[in-house]
Amino acid sequence: MKAHTRETQATMTPEKSIQFLKEGNLRFQQNIRLNRNLLQQVNETAEGQFPFATVLSCIDSRVSATHIFDQGLGDIFDITIAGNFINEDILGSMEFACKISGTKLIVVMGHTSCGAVKGACDNVEMGNLTKLVNKIKPAVDAVKDPSHPDLRNSSNNEFVDEVSHQNVLLSIEKIRNDSPILKGLEDEGKIQIIGAMYDVSTGLVEFYD
Repeated sequence: MKAHTRETQATMTPEKSIQFLKEGNLRFQQNIRLNRNLLQQVNETAEGQFPFATVLSCIDSRVSATHIFDQGLGDIFDITIAGNFINEDILGSMEFACKISGTKLIVVMGHTSCGAVKGACDNVEMGNLTKLVNKIKPAVDAVKDPSHPDLRNSSNNEFVDEVSHQNVLLSIEKIRNDSPILKGLEDEGKIQIIGAMYDVSTGLVEFYD
């Protein structure tokens, strides 16, 4: 399997990019990997990179987008930060990825049992981590569950995963609101911005419509 070139990247559409990731995740779940010579891909990408997708995910060691989607060197931009939230630096990275480097797709991918989300649910305070989890708290507030006010914490796995879901949706909204460049590319049909959730117990990625 060769690395993407300018020519192969040009054939990619947002829809085709989503399909590539879905097929890759299916291979990952089935433990069937495409045959890649990574050293050869190092040589092929030495003078340039032509990835087709940009994935924002958590730093969780179980959530490596390249592995989860069975991709090789030069195939995707893999942006990671605890809690997969959006800030100016990440927006700038996405703008570079799409406007300059030509990726066709942005995926904001949360995951089940997210530690950063649990920290936000529990109002964790510890050094700079306090500022980080505060950025996720709007997702906590977005989950309305008045019937269980005493279970809005990390002991409630269903609540934690729903906060993760809301965090993905709010992150997508922030991309569109805070980046006219990315919103413009999406409006022109040149890229798509979608959400997804990775299940750490099954290896399945669920894409949001």
